[in-house]
Amino acid sequence: MRVLGIVVEYNPFHNGHLYHLVKARELVSADYTVAVMSGSFTQRGEPAVIDKFSRAEIALLHGVDVVIELPFVYATQDAGGFAFGAVGVLHRIGVVTDIVFGSESADEEFIEKVARVLHEQPWRYQEILHVKLKKGLSFPNARKEALVEYFQETGELDPERVRNIERSNDILGVEYVRSLLKYSSSIRFHTIKRVGAAYNDPSFKGKFSSATAIRGLIREGKWDLVREALPQKSYEIVRREIEAGRGPVFWNDLELAYLSRFRVMKADDFEKIYGFVEGLHIRFEKEVRRASGLQDFIERLKSKRFTFTRLRRMMLHAFFGLTRELMEEVNEKGPQYARILGFTERGRKLLSVMKRKTSIPLVPTASLHKKVLEEIDDEDMSVDRDLYLRMFELDMMATDLQATFFEDKTGERDFKEKVRILSTNV
Repeated sequence: MRVLGIVVEYNPFHNGHLYHLVKARELVSADYTVAVMSGSFTQRGEPAVIDKFSRAEIALLHGVDVVIELPFVYATQDAGGFAFGAVGVLHRIGVVTDIVFGSESADEEFIEKVARVLHEQPWRYQEILHVKLKKGLSFPNARKEALVEYFQETGELDPERVRNIERSNDILGVEYVRSLLKYSSSIRFHTIKRVGAAYNDPSFKGKFSSATAIRGLIREGKWDLVREALPQKSYEIVRREIEAGRGPVFWNDLELAYLSRFRVMKADDFEKIYGFVEGLHIRFEKEVRRASGLQDFIERLKSKRFTFTRLRRMMLHAFFGLTRELMEEVNEKGPQYARILGFTERGRKLLSVMKRKTSIPLVPTASLHKKVLEEIDDEDMSVDRDLYLRMFELDMMATDLQATFFEDKTGERDFKEKVRILSTNV
């Protein structure tokens, strides 16, 4: 049995996603497909444009058999944390045989060699990295320059190719493979060359436009262009949700929530949050009081070391109080559960196999998450119960924050929304 695992955000599901899904299934001759999908917030530190339940429904309609939510604490991290959480879910559910991801280079040998150096940390690489850090480079830049110099010395890879690795999907690809190594996973990895616009290209490029461009079109209400960039079923559900007042939600919508929260925080409060380094906690306290709005605030903070995307993630972490201690534990222990957002009839059969093989509890609905924990046999599953509850609580809090920007602002949506079940297979 071949089970394909993919990691997605589907914000929203567009033609490039459909291309990747079809090609991935063909590539591994998959009997089943499992998608680990970001929930209410994404890796860019932004709210998803529509909720996770509807995005899961779209995935099922296009050939995914089971959709599992990527916990909030991983979905909103950088490439390393994002990949560690997603691969952890795919590895621990015990049924996935192959993972396929998009890549600008689609060079599997290149991606694996870089991943192995980062995982194995050879002495010479560590030595070069230490020198780069002492020169004052940020860790990401120091790591990149250390990799360039290391491969220059070993001659294993073209250093210039390594220098250009910051292109989004190649970075994620390296981190996916590195995470497979961390978990000592038997899952095989494969790549598919990306098609169409770059992932963050804001300009409309027709049928294969980026999710960034499509969200911009949704904001502007240019539905004829949105229709061109989305598969029909995806378009219909996105339109349905927005017309029902359940979206769209954008980063700027968080302005009042963020400013009011941050203006009652002190530098000491920010300093405890994961990722706050190099005196940024002092700048946060000072600039949030001087800023005329959220965009002005982030522009005051931006620097070479702190990009807009990194700052948006840090704001989200500060809002939810994600401390350094919590996130270090999260990134040490990995995901503690697999929350099922939806499945097809074919997926139901896979879930029955998954229940026998998984090493983390499967949570079929939020209302049962405590009961599921109570029924765990510690001999069968190694779960940190406190971390399980904290992570799940954050997932639900993130859902409720996103819902604050719907017409119906009622909370506890995780308890009210049902698991999406597609009665016919695609």
